[in-house]
Amino acid sequence: MASRNWTLVTEFLFSVFPRPHEGSLYFFVPLLLVYVFIVAGNLAIFLAVQRDAALHTPMYFFISVLSFLEVCYTTTTIPKMLASLAGGHRGISLAGCLLQMYFFHSLGISEGCVLTAMAIDRYVAICHPLRYPTIVTPRLCAQLTAGSCLCGFLLVLPEIAWMATLPFCGSNRIQQIFCDFTPLLRLACADTSLVVIVDAVHAAEILASFLVIALSYARIIVVILRMPSAEGRHRAFSTCTAHLAVFLLFFGSVAVMYLRFSATYSVFWDVVTAVAFVILAPFLNPIIYSLRNQDMKDAIRRVFCSQPR
Repeated sequence: MASRNWTLVTEFLFSVFPRPHEGSLYFFVPLLLVYVFIVAGNLAIFLAVQRDAALHTPMYFFISVLSFLEVCYTTTTIPKMLASLAGGHRGISLAGCLLQMYFFHSLGISEGCVLTAMAIDRYVAICHPLRYPTIVTPRLCAQLTAGSCLCGFLLVLPEIAWMATLPFCGSNRIQQIFCDFTPLLRLACADTSLVVIVDAVHAAEILASFLVIALSYARIIVVILRMPSAEGRHRAFSTCTAHLAVFLLFFGSVAVMYLRFSATYSVFWDVVTAVAFVILAPFLNPIIYSLRNQDMKDAIRRVFCSQPR
C-alpha cells in the first residue's frame, strides 16, 4: 500500500510564488523585462562576434559561447517562473522537474568551464604574449568549448538518474523558484544520505574551476603590476576586470548555494541566492561585456545599425 502512495505524487508545486490575487503581476512584469533583456542582449553579443571579423579572436569567441549558454541557461528556468506568476498554476511534473534540473545544472557547469577557459586564455595572452598565437589556436578554442559542454552534460547524469529512482510521497511543495537537488530531496520518501556525495561532487566541480581561475588571475595581476607602461597596465586591467566581475558574481552565488553541506538557510535567503545566479548574473553579462567594451559596442552598431547601401 505504501508503494502505491509513492506514485500519487506526480506533480510538484512551487510554493514560493505568490498567487495572482497576492500581487504576482508585480513580479511578472519586471521578470519578463529582465528575461527579454537577457535574451536580446546575449544574442546581440553572440551575433556580433559571429558576424564581425574584427572580433574573431579567442577572447571574443569565448564571450560569444558564454552569451549563448546564458540564453539557454535562463530559458530552462525563467519561462516556467513567468508561467507560474502569470497563470497561477505553479505545478511541474516529476519528469519536467528532473529535466529542468538536468539542463540547468549541465548548462551551469558548462558556463563554469567556459569561464575557466577564458581565464586560461587571458593568462596566456598576458603572461606569454609572444607564444599566444601558437598556443591559443582556433582548434584549441573549439576543443575547450566542446570539452566544457561535454563535461557539463555528462557530470550531472548520474545524479539525475539516481533521483529518478527515488519515491516521492506526502508534501509536493518545492520551496524554491526552480527545481533543484536539495528542495526536491527533502520531499523524497527514501534514504537520501547519498546527498553527501552529491554535495561533494558539486564542491569538487566548483573548487576546481575556482582554483584554476584564481591562480590564473593571481599570476596575471603580478605580471600586470610589473609592466613599465601605465597605459599598458590600464588596458590589461580593463580587459580582465569584466571577466573577474562575471567570475565573482557567478561563482560567489553558486558557492553560497552549493558549498554549505549541512548548513541551512531560511527559504527567503535560499531564494535570494538563487535569484543571484539564475537571473542577476545573466542579466549583467551583456552589460559587462558590451557597455564597458568599446570594440563590442562598435561591432553591435555595425551589425545591427548599419544602413543598407
